[in-house]
Amino acid sequence: MTRTTTTTRRALLAGAAAAALALTLTACGSDPMPGMDHGAAPSATGSPAGHDMPGMSHGPDGMAGMPGTGHGADGLAAEQGGYRLDGALAGSEYRFTVTGPDGKVLTDYQPEQTKEMHFYAIRSDLSGFQHLHPVRGADGAWTAPLAALQPGEWRMYASFVPGAGSGRGTGLVLSRTATVAGQAVAVPLPAAAASTTVDGYTVAVAGTPKAGAAGELTVTVSKDGKPVTDLQPYLETYAHLTAFHAGDQAFAHLHPEDPATAGAGGGPSLSFHAELPQAGDWRLFLQFQTGGTLHTAALTLNVAG
Repeated sequence: MTRTTTTTRRALLAGAAAAALALTLTACGSDPMPGMDHGAAPSATGSPAGHDMPGMSHGPDGMAGMPGTGHGADGLAAEQGGYRLDGALAGSEYRFTVTGPDGKVLTDYQPEQTKEMHFYAIRSDLSGFQHLHPVRGADGAWTAPLAALQPGEWRMYASFVPGAGSGRGTGLVLSRTATVAGQAVAVPLPAAAASTTVDGYTVAVAGTPKAGAAGELTVTVSKDGKPVTDLQPYLETYAHLTAFHAGDQAFAHLHPEDPATAGAGGGPSLSFHAELPQAGDWRLFLQFQTGGTLHTAALTLNVAG
């Protein structure tokens, strides 16, 4: 091989390597390290965080989603895919709007688990969980009536599926923070446990999900040592399971694998698809209904890396 040929080949190889590196950097972007704080805003109208979590997939419309869930990112951003959440506390209510890519307030939604909007409020220490289905006015503004909020920083999440715009049919979770005035006293996160009790019911959770990997959690409900088989349908299933990551309040909705059957009671065991993007402690909130009463059980789950 001549010296000229060798030089040319080296130049071509160097160019190919540079191109590959450029493509890699473009794909990776500037996402933060796992477990980093996403810069929560100091008020309900603060700046959006807007970072993707490791292990997330991006659909053809460029909107990020947690694998297997269809929900936008980790719920810590106020804006994503052109959709923006704006809101503020007004006494015991949180009033908010969602603006679409066209700059107009969104008034067209697709129901998800029977509701156009799922609204969550949780304190920064993962206490005080509330899950509501707010009322939307004709102008597109939503009003979520909240139970009393303890002083401190809260995060408000709006989970919805746009019925119009470039994100039509894509599940999104957007959030903002709000501060409740007063002397804030932190509530320690309960240690990880396999079971908890609420309203006389014992709820046990089995499964060992790993961060970023698809897995399964099995929830078993009993009362007075006997299996519960009279769970009533709630949001098209026999239980609703939501999780929040300790430290940054990342959001995850764990989807039930079996829908509720009309005219039949559910239980005692329920299976959920679990895909939690980060290692560490997650606070789980399981909601189930019996005798027309909704119960909310909470426990801490440790997810291995």
